[in-house]
Amino acid sequence: MRRSRANPAAAALLAVALYSSAPATLAEQRHAVTPGLRATLDGVLEEAPSAAQIWASRQWRSAMEPRLARFVPDPETRGLLLERIYQEARLAGLAPEIVLAVIQVESVFQKQAVSSAGAQGLMQIMPFWINELGRPADDLFDPLLNLRYGCTILAHYLAVERGDLTRALARYNGSRGETWYPERVMRAWKRHWWIQR
Repeated sequence: MRRSRANPAAAALLAVALYSSAPATLAEQRHAVTPGLRATLDGVLEEAPSAAQIWASRQWRSAMEPRLARFVPDPETRGLLLERIYQEARLAGLAPEIVLAVIQVESVFQKQAVSSAGAQGLMQIMPFWINELGRPADDLFDPLLNLRYGCTILAHYLAVERGDLTRALARYNGSRGETWYPERVMRAWKRHWWIQR
């Protein structure tokens, strides 16, 4: 059976509609994003990748494999991680290189990482998301599920910010209105993950 795929276009439209006016408090913001993010996490499309998509995925993985080796030494783990990063980024409509940069900055590819604020896993997801989205059984230390959450949340914020990656990254980090976090992610992307298209 093919892996289920989320519908990023529908989720993005819902997210923009939800944020036609920015919520005033964190509680309002958390409440407002729930329907759009839940729809993205739960919404599926059965869609087999085309031959061109499979080829592009393999080319990308070949380019990223040696770059990731310094962070993830085990070849099998590295290959699976790259495959899932590519899939989740594409499902969410994100560049997979940006996802790699976010993971590098957030956790340095440590799947059991926990921040001082309590964020968990590869993409440092705050535990409140599992309750807000009504998915209490989800384990944020599961790297594959963590990728789904992180990519979905970042794509949501990108839709909220109408394509402005700097502002979306700041929201993702919880440092809205500041640029230090987006600058760190962009530096990591340009130094380690950038590829010419």
